[in-house]
Amino acid sequence: MNYYGAKELAASFRTVRKNTITIAEEIGEQHYGFRAAPETRSVGSTLIHIGLGPRLQEQVHGVERRVSLDGFDFPAFMGKLIAEEQKPRGKQEIVNMLRDDGERFAKWLESLSDDFLGERVAMPAGMTPASKSRFEMILGVKEHEMHHRAQLMLMERMIGIVPHLTREMQARMAAAQTSQARA
Repeated sequence: MNYYGAKELAASFRTVRKNTITIAEEIGEQHYGFRAAPETRSVGSTLIHIGLGPRLQEQVHGVERRVSLDGFDFPAFMGKLIAEEQKPRGKQEIVNMLRDDGERFAKWLESLSDDFLGERVAMPAGMTPASKSRFEMILGVKEHEMHHRAQLMLMERMIGIVPHLTREMQARMAAAQTSQARA
């Protein structure tokens, strides 16, 4: 029995993407070129990278419906993604991409069956584990976004912004302390 299926996967992805979009909106366009260190992605390029993140899993599971990654041309596919990442984009275009492509991906997630999510996909020869479920592979999109969103939250701090999730938590804690003091 599955307790976490396509609907839950879509809902959790939407939550993660909503928080990414909030960060993208809160950081001023003048800071989109900011890099935490040399040879790292800028704020803008990190957001573009996040926006393009679902495409590999969409290709593997949605377009090709692969049962094996043997023969998948990773260098060519990743080369196209890297070229797409390099295209100059303004803040509003990036925010729109995150919103529109994110919602399209979430709708696709909602359409998936439990049987489909449970199917195994063979990894290239020599990889461990030898196979993964489609669910695990697709869940990786959300994990990847959260990884890079943590980087963005650190960059927010470096440019003087307290991340919205921190502000929300601080407000909840202050309300709880006020409520406790009244009791």
